[in-house]
Amino acid sequence: MPELLLVEDNASLVLTLRDRLRNAGHHVSVERDGEMGLETATQQRFDCILLDVGLPKMSGFDVVRELRRRNVQTPVLMLTARGDVLDRVAGLKLGADDYLPKPFEMVELLARIEALLRRTPQASPMPDTYDFGALHFDFRARKATRDGVPLDVSDLELNVLRYLVEHRGTIVTREELLANVWKHDAPPLTRTVDVRIAALRAKLGDPSLIVTVHGVGYKFVGR
Repeated sequence: MPELLLVEDNASLVLTLRDRLRNAGHHVSVERDGEMGLETATQQRFDCILLDVGLPKMSGFDVVRELRRRNVQTPVLMLTARGDVLDRVAGLKLGADDYLPKPFEMVELLARIEALLRRTPQASPMPDTYDFGALHFDFRARKATRDGVPLDVSDLELNVLRYLVEHRGTIVTREELLANVWKHDAPPLTRTVDVRIAALRAKLGDPSLIVTVHGVGYKFVGR
């Protein structure tokens, strides 16, 4: 379970974000001011830090600057009511990895967190084979079976499947699939991804394996 640190002084926003992030499968620790946020982020290991800019005692800009000075390389997503380009540039130059102005949609926050988590090096390498219940995927041999019976899965569908399995448990956007699976042959419409996912679900015989995250993309839920 990913470990997140939320540094935010707005009590109602803390309650909302903590509940939604926990429901999405994250473990969330909370600090309400910049000084405590800095100390907690320095003393404990987190997979991602959600950092407000306008904090008591120490601003988010100062926190991220000090984190990087102390060689804490945890990904930082800055949250702020400021939408000015200069503020965003300042945060990124100080060492933040991403910047999300308030107000924001929860699905976008989750997608940005998942993108930052994928950048971290702790993910285990993807094996050439993967089993889930009656399903067996052999990505090197380019085949998939269910109860030993071969499935009529195309090369493109296998590539989609491998990317989803490799990032299992995290949200993969349609745009990410187009960029990393279709690559130079990417069609102009993300609707193509939806059609291919629907076909893949039907062939696997278990539509619950690939979950739709409405407005964002997809998540492979197998382990």
